[in-house]
Amino acid sequence: MNFFYKPTLILLLLFYITTQSAQAQDTLRINLQDAVRIALSDNPTIKVAGQEIQLKKEARREAYTGLFPEASLVGSYSRAIKKQSFAMEGKVIEVGTDNTYSGGLSISLPVFAPTLYKSISLTRTDVDLAIEKSRASRLDMVNQVTKAFFQLLLAQDSYEVLLKSYKQSEDNYHVVKAKYEQGTVSEYDKISAEVQMRSLKPTVVSARNGVNLANLQLKVLMGMESEIKVKVEGNLKDYEISMFTRQAMPRPNYLTNNSALKQLDLNALQLKQTLKMQYTHFMPTLSASFQYMYTSMNNNFKFKEYSWRPYSTIGLNLSIPLFKGSNFTQLKQIRIQMKQLEENRINTERQLTMQATSYLDNMAASTEQVVSNKEAVLQAEKGRVIAEKRYEVGKGTILELNSSEVALTEARLTYNQSIYDYLVAKADLDLVLGIDEVTE
Repeated sequence: MNFFYKPTLILLLLFYITTQSAQAQDTLRINLQDAVRIALSDNPTIKVAGQEIQLKKEARREAYTGLFPEASLVGSYSRAIKKQSFAMEGKVIEVGTDNTYSGGLSISLPVFAPTLYKSISLTRTDVDLAIEKSRASRLDMVNQVTKAFFQLLLAQDSYEVLLKSYKQSEDNYHVVKAKYEQGTVSEYDKISAEVQMRSLKPTVVSARNGVNLANLQLKVLMGMESEIKVKVEGNLKDYEISMFTRQAMPRPNYLTNNSALKQLDLNALQLKQTLKMQYTHFMPTLSASFQYMYTSMNNNFKFKEYSWRPYSTIGLNLSIPLFKGSNFTQLKQIRIQMKQLEENRINTERQLTMQATSYLDNMAASTEQVVSNKEAVLQAEKGRVIAEKRYEVGKGTILELNSSEVALTEARLTYNQSIYDYLVAKADLDLVLGIDEVTE
């Protein structure tokens, strides 16, 4: 028995260590930068935006192919219902055959095609616009993931505050119950303590559900399955120092990297290029063509007896537009669109400036609130200790004890909320300014 005892114990110990290690590995621990990196890699919205860039690049390559020659095999067959005829010396003579066959190689090449040249420039702008839209999707995803990450931190911190409050009320209840059984306090104190404890239970359960929902929302944004266990690192208090550091820096008020404005600028460029391309509809076009054909003319269907004769041609095709009414109306439409876009850009820039100012003001207000709320938490903790001591010596009431606990819980929740409000305002400001770099 002793011989097998030690190896068995070692195997059980190794099995326990392996199991604990596997359970630890099942949970993915991430910080904010990890969450953003995973979302930018796996979220379907980002993948679609990247595919849209590839689609525009292929469209640009397609436009360039218009400069290359086109070659095709052509063939035709015609059956004469009534042959062509002419009169000569009182006789009617018919010419031609019943069946006419032709087939061969046809090549065409644009020599001067101004519309094609302008369309190539337009597709280049399409690619730039697709890239900017992809950047906008990236910025929006960073904003959503950042706020979802902080929402999860807020939910977790709120749950911990409420859980501590519930455990404290539970401890208070047991103390009051023991005193009631000893006859040192009234039944009213016991009932009040029990009501205080039980009233917090639904709030704790609701907070726990809020944590699960916030966790699920973050996993959806990261493009992960709901079965994967994810745990975020840190809490809202970790960002308190960075708040004051950020507020000490100069207030940014530039919109040069805003994606919405850049897209409007690219749209304006597209309209300018479209206007230039519309002018090319008044210009001539020139193309070259080459044909190498075989033809056969016969009055029967004896294909083996057919004689095929080759011929080839080369030529230039010139087209000079004289009048097309829609060209003039399209020019007017494009000019009106350019004016509309200019007005929209001015209005958009004003709104974005207002949003940036609002976010900066909210950040400043939240910073001041954090200072005040932190002091409120310290005072509330001190008040609870005093109320607890007063109740123990019989100078305080159960209502004072319950009120001090409620005040402390509210102070802690408000403190966490003020940090969260600052972080959300900063995330929205980064979105407006076009900043996609996430810092801890």
